[in-house]
Amino acid sequence: MTNALASLRYVAIALALLGLAACKDRPQDDAKAPATESAAGQTLNVLATSDLKDAQPLEQMVEQATGVRLKFTYGGTMESTEAVQNGSTKADAAWFANAKYLLSDPQGQARVKLQEKIMLSPIVVGVSESQAKVLGWDRPEVAATVTWSVIAKAAQNGQLKYALSNPATSNQGFMSLMGVVASVAQKSEALTAADVDRKAIAGFIKGYKLVGDNSTYLTEKFIEQQNTRVNAFINYESWLLSLNQSGKLKEKLTLVYPHEGVATADYPLMLLNDAKRAEYLKVVEYLKGDAAQTWLARTTLRRPVNAQVATAQAALFPSGSMMVELPFSTDRVLADGLINAYLNEFRTPIASTFVLDVSGSMNQNGRRQQLVEALQYIAGDDASLTGRIARLTSREKVWLLPFSEQVQSPTFFELPQNASPTTAKGMASATQTDTAAKQKVLGQVRDYADAMRMSGGTALYDAVLVALTSMNTERQREPGYQYSVVAFTDGEVNKGRNLQEFKAAYAQLPEDVKAIPVFMVLFGEANEQALKELVTITGGRLFDARKSSLYSVFKDIRAYQ
Repeated sequence: MTNALASLRYVAIALALLGLAACKDRPQDDAKAPATESAAGQTLNVLATSDLKDAQPLEQMVEQATGVRLKFTYGGTMESTEAVQNGSTKADAAWFANAKYLLSDPQGQARVKLQEKIMLSPIVVGVSESQAKVLGWDRPEVAATVTWSVIAKAAQNGQLKYALSNPATSNQGFMSLMGVVASVAQKSEALTAADVDRKAIAGFIKGYKLVGDNSTYLTEKFIEQQNTRVNAFINYESWLLSLNQSGKLKEKLTLVYPHEGVATADYPLMLLNDAKRAEYLKVVEYLKGDAAQTWLARTTLRRPVNAQVATAQAALFPSGSMMVELPFSTDRVLADGLINAYLNEFRTPIASTFVLDVSGSMNQNGRRQQLVEALQYIAGDDASLTGRIARLTSREKVWLLPFSEQVQSPTFFELPQNASPTTAKGMASATQTDTAAKQKVLGQVRDYADAMRMSGGTALYDAVLVALTSMNTERQREPGYQYSVVAFTDGEVNKGRNLQEFKAAYAQLPEDVKAIPVFMVLFGEANEQALKELVTITGGRLFDARKSSLYSVFKDIRAYQ
């Protein structure tokens, strides 16, 4: 590994907390720690990211072993990071996949009193065994030499078609881009924004075929599309090892550890409330002890930080794997600029239809205002961690399709390309200033939202069918976009087709149409079970906005587009 790569230690994890690694669906181990009596008042409330849901049995184990009542609350990584930074969380501690981004900010540094690494999992590339053989990566001596540059070239020439979490919101995605940058630059001093090889990044993105922000969702789609649309999965080692053990894949994945090194999630447990220091220290001591470390290794397939347990459980992990840690750069412009460039320049541009319920029931309980605010939000200017992924981006095409008891005419908006560097290398700044043309379109979207009026019944299924067929027609005309449908409804369908009639009509659609996912947003009195069935057959996902603001749900949806 060259000294050039030693420059990346800051940036690699600088965006690590933007990863929404998602909830793991592994079977739980029945092992329990020795029981002790619970001490009254010894409670440690922990804000954890959703990828740690597989560790929830630790609540009982910790209490039995230490007397401290451990209580997890789960949230998205971006929202959780912001909650710690601005002090809005009431949690005593936080447990994230990584803390470097949080601790790079003075506010974050002030909030975190102590931190201890609990376990480890590197980001690796899982390739279908048959494709690994085609590439020659099935041979250990060859796999050990595979660099991010080699991976990018395989993606560019169509040999590697991968699933990956959104680089704008996840550690896995961002670190994949950073790996390509580091591999191509090969310089001996600190890597900066000026060293980014735009052509190499663009080539790597050509292989990005399955987008999402939830590893469970990506896994479901990968299983369906393995060796047809995708043949590789970039994710945490722990996740890919579990997937190989699941028996659900068409064929197992060969794990490739990029030669330059890997970016490792070290899962630090961070103390936020100094009044709970004693409880925190008890919990940390237990989590780093033999019993918990063994349980975590066997159950979650994350590597122990306890050296003795790591040796004892070594057989759980691939032997001879490259485990050099990819270093980091202190250039924040590099991190922020790469994310911005991905959203507005590198990624496959988005084309989507927003199916908007404008039925009479939307006038109740402030629902119309929620929808208006959500649309104005994505057309606004939010520079927060969560806001940038939600915003409409350059080159994006949007159709707003309102419906009540009948499907109305769509209104089309196209976001122009912002000015970008004319050279093949470097990024001018961490952010891009919107051109007047882009600002004009964003303003038109906000005006459209404000002018919406609600009346009539609800013909949701008719509207979704119209959106799907029109999206497919557009895709036939311009295939170089990523197409999706996002639908909002607050009530029972009482006009047009019912669910069974929709299913029958959907079954008759061309296969190309069925490749367009439908993301549903549930709020109000909408039928949850019916919407779950709809997204199941249309390859999308259901988002529940009944317990949170509609605009916050938009943040989640946009990460899947």
